[in-house]
Amino acid sequence: MTIDIFEANRQRQLSAHGPLATRMRPRSLDELVGQEHVLGPGSLLRKAIESDRLASIILWGPPGSGKTTLARIIATTTNAAFTSVSAVTSGVAELRKAIADARDRLGMRGERTVLFIDEIHRFNKAQQDSILPYVEDGTVVMIGATTENPSFEVNAPLLSRSRVITLHALDDAHISQIATRALADHERGLGAENLSLADDALALLANMANGDARFALNTLEVAAAGAGEDRLITAKLIEEAAQRRAATYDKDGDDHFDAISALHKTIRGSDADAALYWLARMLERGDDPLYVARRLVRFASEDVGLADPQALELAMAAQQAVHFIGMPEGALALAELTIYLSLAPKSNAVYVAYGAAVEDVARTRNDPVPLHLRNAPTRMMKEMGFGDGYKYAHDFEGGIVGQENLPPNIAGRTYYRPVDRGFERDLKRRMQRIREIYAATDDGIARMPADANPSAADGSNPKGEPR
Repeated sequence: MTIDIFEANRQRQLSAHGPLATRMRPRSLDELVGQEHVLGPGSLLRKAIESDRLASIILWGPPGSGKTTLARIIATTTNAAFTSVSAVTSGVAELRKAIADARDRLGMRGERTVLFIDEIHRFNKAQQDSILPYVEDGTVVMIGATTENPSFEVNAPLLSRSRVITLHALDDAHISQIATRALADHERGLGAENLSLADDALALLANMANGDARFALNTLEVAAAGAGEDRLITAKLIEEAAQRRAATYDKDGDDHFDAISALHKTIRGSDADAALYWLARMLERGDDPLYVARRLVRFASEDVGLADPQALELAMAAQQAVHFIGMPEGALALAELTIYLSLAPKSNAVYVAYGAAVEDVARTRNDPVPLHLRNAPTRMMKEMGFGDGYKYAHDFEGGIVGQENLPPNIAGRTYYRPVDRGFERDLKRRMQRIREIYAATDDGIARMPADANPSAADGSNPKGEPR
């Protein structure tokens, strides 16, 4: 009980003298700004909170979207004790103590506990498993907070016992509302300082916050300290206080994978401008330029392929340029490559063809290499017929000779089907001529036409997307 008194006193001190973002933390659902999609009037989550029928949840959203605030409001609204642990600084010992306290609280006073786990994605499997039984039997109502996709970062058993609530970044109107409220609040905010905020300063603050309410309030507090006798907070003060835009990009998290997916798909869609934006966003936020280069090399062979054979050459040249000169100069080589790939004719025929061949290797019997395709370096191998019947292509007109080169069980299989774009148009005509020559030989090889649609029956596989 003493610990609870100390904690309550700590919270009072923070409310009176802590950072503005802490003092202005909403105390009820009605004070909470944003997240109307899950907390609006009549929403399921709001009804569950107000009727005190909440189960364990995981709040997934960007920094400053209100995850910790919502967890505290839930505890207050449901008259539950609030215990907070951080996965960054806490281990199994801290979790066990929190569980023990919750058990005692429930047994002695009939008081339930909301166990808030900040950055829950940073707990390892053992740490997540350690709280599972107590979530399951109701000893605690767990509220986890994470900026990372729970489906990747939270263990399946714990995830199955929780409901995932997705919170969105606040928009500029929300940030403006929060900042204006803080300026007017005499009890917890800056109201007693008689400050005013210029319109362009408010717009700049909302823009630089990138949806992060905590960043906006911290910036506003610093800017307020620099206000002159006119008590006006100008755009210049906001810019000086912020120093930089709020960081929303995590080069090791979901943002990284979402951005590379956006880059890949906008290049595939031939949108050079959008592709340049996503490239700049990755590079300027600290992504490894060689990682980006590797992905663009992959794109050159996967989505451009032989529609423009120079694409792969340019991709390798860009990779070498980045490796040779480093950053920030190397960004221009990647920008050049990004524009080239965006505007190049597209073909995934090589990707599909290789996938179909791989599937045949996996699904069909791997018969021996036909005898006529084997080398015969020894007399015994010659006597066994190795190389018999092989036709040397250079002895025939055009350097093309029709002979079956696949094992009998997959004879006649067609994998590569060029598209009617770029250089592959020429390859398609050449392949058709080659097939005519093959069909006219004694082997009588009959392959599917070059423009036939691939199907599961011929070993093709569906298109995969990058993570």
